[in-house]
Amino acid sequence: MIKLLILDRDGVINEDSPHFVKSPEEWRPISGSLEAIALLNKANIFVAIASNQSGLARGLFNEATLQAIHQKMTHELKNHNGHIDKIFYCPHGPDNHCDCRKPKPGLLIQAMNYFRVTPEETCFIGDSQRDIDAAIAAQCYAAIVKTGNGEVAHATGKLPSHIKIYDNLLTYVNTLIGTLL
Repeated sequence: MIKLLILDRDGVINEDSPHFVKSPEEWRPISGSLEAIALLNKANIFVAIASNQSGLARGLFNEATLQAIHQKMTHELKNHNGHIDKIFYCPHGPDNHCDCRKPKPGLLIQAMNYFRVTPEETCFIGDSQRDIDAAIAAQCYAAIVKTGNGEVAHATGKLPSHIKIYDNLLTYVNTLIGTLL
């Protein structure tokens, strides 16, 4: 049974940008994503975010701006009676060779340790190949959504055959909640 759902942020919860989400004004929720998180909260499933935020290392925004983006997301979620239990992010760039930048599993392992759950009790929802690779490395369940970069990742044909693809986060959550009832 899933006790922890870890979500990638950009492309799963909010609209992604090839130029990075650099300000609260640029953060726009994907239709249905906030409602999906509220449903998870209501079902007593922990909700965490695991997000690469290399815009920090690239100097595109600072920690205060990232916190302001997350405050906007938190405020929007409250309007839907939802919340995120914990946000994990990698501030490093691709050349830093850290253990937390997806496709490495560091963020997912941090989340599982924080919530004291096993990989079998955890699912990671992403929109890219690196998200799926991180989940596989962390040995937890994974699914991909077509929002963000999900359509492109699916079209490559490189996703493992056991990975299910959903139209969006709300579709996944409705399916998950339906199996719990």
